[in-house]
Amino acid sequence: MGVLQRIAAIGAMAFTALNCTAEPGLTDSTITIGMSAPFSGPNGAYGLDMRQTIQAYFEQVNKGGGIAGRKLELVALDDGYETERTVANTKTLLGDKNAFALLAYYGSSPTTEAMNAVFGPAKVPLVGTISGAATLREPPSANPNARYMFNVRASYADETEAIVNQLVSLGMTRIGVFYQNDGFGKSGLDGVTAALKKHKLTPAAVGTVERNSLDVGKAVEAIAKASPQAVVMVTLYKPTAAFVKAMKKAGQMPMLMTLSPVGAEQLVQELANDARGIGISQVVPYPWNDVVPVVREYQKLAAKPGAYSYYGMEAYLMARTLVEGLKRAGKDLSRDKLVSALEGMGNADFGGYRVNYTGSSRLGSRFVELTVVGPGGKILK
Repeated sequence: MGVLQRIAAIGAMAFTALNCTAEPGLTDSTITIGMSAPFSGPNGAYGLDMRQTIQAYFEQVNKGGGIAGRKLELVALDDGYETERTVANTKTLLGDKNAFALLAYYGSSPTTEAMNAVFGPAKVPLVGTISGAATLREPPSANPNARYMFNVRASYADETEAIVNQLVSLGMTRIGVFYQNDGFGKSGLDGVTAALKKHKLTPAAVGTVERNSLDVGKAVEAIAKASPQAVVMVTLYKPTAAFVKAMKKAGQMPMLMTLSPVGAEQLVQELANDARGIGISQVVPYPWNDVVPVVREYQKLAAKPGAYSYYGMEAYLMARTLVEGLKRAGKDLSRDKLVSALEGMGNADFGGYRVNYTGSSRLGSRFVELTVVGPGGKILK
């Protein structure tokens, strides 16, 4: 080989190497996916359930040949459901950990802040978050960072409208709201208020609790004064349980409703018999219904009935959505191609659950159904 040929060969190898490393998180054999969720603290049970499901699904995909020969690798960091830690984790995932894409975040404020400050400006897609906040559902034309946020679940507005319509249909007009003082709680409060307005009603009373706090005394006092017929609780399971117990102690027995992020299984475990009769809106199919194809697939992954959960079901749907996007993006993968592939998914049917994206919409799904805690803590449709 002559000198010129050697120079050309070295140049070709260097060009190939640059191409292979042009997209962070991609190698010839792997795709690194980043996740930030609570794995510790009062909400750690949520994140642990999600991570376990996603890891099991990734193992299944990898055993089947991966994505065009590349294996999926999950890097999951604990944020304790704190906004600052979520933002810091996102920076770490995109920097030190070289995540190609993000998956299954948790919470309204943490995800919104991460979208606007980190992964949106970096043009890295995030598929799925446990949040129905309107701030994560803006069209890309209104917020350029929203192009990289792909929601899989229905919005809080969808959930609260279903709850309020049910309560009003039962003849209830005095409806209170107990909400968490953060993006999640405020979005839910706005949703309840908007839904009540359609019936020419307003909240009968409002009480609040701080994020990661169980200090519900003032909220109970404010709401109990109004003696509401029903209370919509826009809180996670520990403050929800504290509120339910305190309301009963105060002699208040309204109908109690809460939103999907509460975690039906965690709430039942926390409240035991006191959970009976609480209504919960859900944004994914009933995890114990093996008639629905996508639920059967999730159940095989979870391995045993005691492991089935709504959080696991939702994490599975998030992971399925990401994998479908990766497959459609093709072997010559890039972040931009993944975004375009997700945008072009249209009305994708995973076997009983549909996810719909377009170039101007990131809503994902509007699926909502109401459940109630029955005898023995069983969740009933």
